[in-house]
Amino acid sequence: MNSGRAGGTAPPLHDNRPIIVDACRAEWTKFKSVRSTYWSLLGASAAIVGLAALLSAAYIKGYSTQSASAKTTFNPTAFSLNGLLLAQLAVGTLGALVITSEYTTGMIRTTFSAVPQRRVVLTAKAVVLGSIVTVVGVVSSFAAFFLGQAILSAKRIEAHIGEPGVLRSVIGAGLYLAILGLLALGLGALIRHTAGAIAAVFGILIVLPGIVMALPVSWSNAIGKYLPSTAGQAMYTSIKNRATLSPWAGFTLFCAYAATTLIAAAIILVRRDA
Repeated sequence: MNSGRAGGTAPPLHDNRPIIVDACRAEWTKFKSVRSTYWSLLGASAAIVGLAALLSAAYIKGYSTQSASAKTTFNPTAFSLNGLLLAQLAVGTLGALVITSEYTTGMIRTTFSAVPQRRVVLTAKAVVLGSIVTVVGVVSSFAAFFLGQAILSAKRIEAHIGEPGVLRSVIGAGLYLAILGLLALGLGALIRHTAGAIAAVFGILIVLPGIVMALPVSWSNAIGKYLPSTAGQAMYTSIKNRATLSPWAGFTLFCAYAATTLIAAAIILVRRDA
């Protein structure tokens, strides 16, 4: 007697595929089905590329009014990547929404019912978010760089991708956005409320640096370089002086901030009810 399905063989009783694979597929399905995802990524990309063109054109227009010292210290690579300062807000918001939106709608209970291993869910969200933002960020950074340098070449002040530190800066700009998204994801998992998580992200990116800048110069220089945003941005905007970390040191510290936040979120996630 055939105990399998009619006209076929019985399905396998066990699936040895790692659960993280299916969790990532599920998170990718949710990620691409939410309209805010596309708007956030489009907004970030438009800010990076659009501001590169606008700022470079404005700089060329007013180039004759620039002082000799300003022209000497001008960094064409970092200048063409200034759009990241606006794009980071969109990515930070997206990172928080990846998990807080599920808490808001109650969908998180369904997610944890399907995948009871909550840390696997958080890992899958981090993998999907980090991968997508890395691709969008790096591609947009390259587009901004080449567009910006094409405009700056009118005054022959452009940089070239093969020059020392240029490729690192362009790729680092995209990686900065990816790590920022993961930091925001960790904050979202800890706070679990969309408004609170986004406020925390904005506080880290905008409010905290503003407060530090209001301190006496000696304090500001000593503290400011260790802030998450300042440390991460050193990867693509760093100017070598005592007030900033080196590009790799800053980026490593920024990764440590994100990793610490995600680890704390993973610990809290299994101790609290959904």
